[in-house]
Amino acid sequence: MAPSLLVSASQILAVAGRGGRRRRLVIANSGGAGTPPKLVTFLGKGGSGKTTAAAIAAQYYASEGLKTCLVIQSQDPTAEQLMGCKIGNSLTECAANLSTIKLETSKMLLEPLDRLKKVDAQSNLTQGVLEGIVGEELGVLPGMDSICSVLSLQKLLNFFSVGTNSPQGEFDVVVYDCNNTEEFLRLTGATERARSYLKYVRELAEKTDIGRLASPSLLKLIYDAVRPNGRTGEVRMSAEIWNEIEQLLEKISLWFTDPSKLACFLIMDPRGSISVSSALRYWGCTIQAGAQICGAFGYAEDPSEIHQGVAEKFLPLSFSSLPFLPTDSSADWGRALNSLNQNTKGLLRNTSKVYPSVSFDSAQKSVTLFMPGFDKSEIKLYQYRGGSELLIEAGDQRRVIKLPPAMQGKVGGAKFVDRNLVVTIR
Repeated sequence: MAPSLLVSASQILAVAGRGGRRRRLVIANSGGAGTPPKLVTFLGKGGSGKTTAAAIAAQYYASEGLKTCLVIQSQDPTAEQLMGCKIGNSLTECAANLSTIKLETSKMLLEPLDRLKKVDAQSNLTQGVLEGIVGEELGVLPGMDSICSVLSLQKLLNFFSVGTNSPQGEFDVVVYDCNNTEEFLRLTGATERARSYLKYVRELAEKTDIGRLASPSLLKLIYDAVRPNGRTGEVRMSAEIWNEIEQLLEKISLWFTDPSKLACFLIMDPRGSISVSSALRYWGCTIQAGAQICGAFGYAEDPSEIHQGVAEKFLPLSFSSLPFLPTDSSADWGRALNSLNQNTKGLLRNTSKVYPSVSFDSAQKSVTLFMPGFDKSEIKLYQYRGGSELLIEAGDQRRVIKLPPAMQGKVGGAKFVDRNLVVTIR
């Protein structure tokens, strides 16, 4: 087998483009201090090294003096082996500036149920039925993991309170190692999807007889139980509560789409074609979910080198390397952190600049959607709302693109060119 072509991670390569033109391949951002993102996660296929990457990132941020929390949502003991400490369902200090916690949905269910019981005890809406529910008897249903994860991350990051005067979260950086990539993508897009559901539920509540009868009490019960500041007893009109829920969902949705808040990185084994193909696919799926990919990492025996051919596939993303770590024992973190090159450190810290996934050309009345990882046959285009928006379906995600007022109209045509869907508006 021919050896893999490797290049120095500090190089910027000139790569032949279409038509003979040459374009620059940026291997990674230059090192240097920058404001780190608040929430960091790694996306890739199972077995690609997401947990190892999360552990490396958490140790790096902590070594930089940032108060860091590594959040695990798996029963896999890999993280405990790497970190050299027991990770339980309460915060545990694992090293200087570094805490760990394991999210277990069966236990996370108990707190929101207790809050519902306390609110119900004041209003007596269920006449004692809620009080009789034993939380420990309840099992975990599909979808509960995402909801409970958001509530748990909220405690650490406080993204429910968005604003210059809002209190900051407990940690500078939270590194989240989720169950799997698909679950995380659904989590990031959940608030935007919830806004669509909320609109229809509100119409049922306000425009039907049964809705007007039952919704005010139920709405206040749920609202008082889950509201971030935990206060109850305020007299609020239903319309005020609906509006506040809508505003809250919008703020959280914007939080998840801001790369300076949420940094998603692709992780792969550059030697495995399936691992690389999966990372490319998840790049497109992440964009469809409404988030952004801030860079890509590949494991390498020599952290100063990367696979040139693989890096080219992820243009225009910055690409850097992470060291292999044995997972059968505690890692030598001093040695591992010393092996990180400046490009890797810079990529982990500087995440605010990302490649735009949507661009509008008002002169040509066209919309260009960057859709890596998909081919033409997998993309479906719909249009509703009288031509004011586009609905793009790819993979198992749907994305709504709102058109600027000057460009609204019916779709005149669409073509897929070099990972871009170009839609022309009549």
